[in-house]
Amino acid sequence: MSFLLSLSRLIDTINEKIGLGVSWALLLSVLICTGNALVRYSFNTSSNAWLEIQWYLFSAIFLLATSYTLRRNEHVRIDVIAGHLSKRTQVWIDLLGFLIFLLPMSIIILYYAVPYALLSIENQEVSSNAGGLIVWPAKLLIPIGFFQLTMQGISELIKRIGYLQGKVDASAFEKHAATPEEEIEAIKAANKLN
Repeated sequence: MSFLLSLSRLIDTINEKIGLGVSWALLLSVLICTGNALVRYSFNTSSNAWLEIQWYLFSAIFLLATSYTLRRNEHVRIDVIAGHLSKRTQVWIDLLGFLIFLLPMSIIILYYAVPYALLSIENQEVSSNAGGLIVWPAKLLIPIGFFQLTMQGISELIKRIGYLQGKVDASAFEKHAATPEEEIEAIKAANKLN
C-alpha cells in the first residue's frame, strides 16, 4: 500500500502543477478575446486564427484542468444526501462512483481519442476556415486530458482505499476551498518551478 500511496502523491503533484499552469491559459484566452474584439470593432477586421486559438485555449482549460478539479474534490456532486451520511459511507459511494462511472468512461473515451488524435497528426489536419490553424494540437488535448483524468481517478481510488484501511487521513481527499492568499501562494510556487 505504501507504493500505491507514493504513486498517488506523484499523480496528485503532477496534476496540481498542470492545473496551476493551465490557469494561465485562462488569462491568455481573455486577453486574446479582448484584443480580437477590439480589433474587430475598431478596424472592422478579424482573423479566424485568433478565434481558433481562443477555442484551443478553452479546450486546454477544460480538458487539462479536469483532473486538477477532481484532485481538489471540487467537481459537481450531490451533497444533499451524502452530506448526512458517515464519512465511511461517503468514501464507499466515491469508490463505487470511481469504479462504475469515472474510470470506465475515461478509459473508453481515451480508447477512442488516441486513434482520433493520431489520425489528425498523421494527416497534419488543418482547419477548413480561411486562415485557420492546424487542428491536431487541439485534438491531442483530448487523450492527454482523459489520461490525466484516468490517472487522477486511480489516485483518488488509492486514497479512498487507504482511508478505509486507516492509512490515509480524510484530509487527503476532502474538498479544500483555498483562500485567495493560498491561491496566490500556489501560483507563485508554480512560477518558481517553471
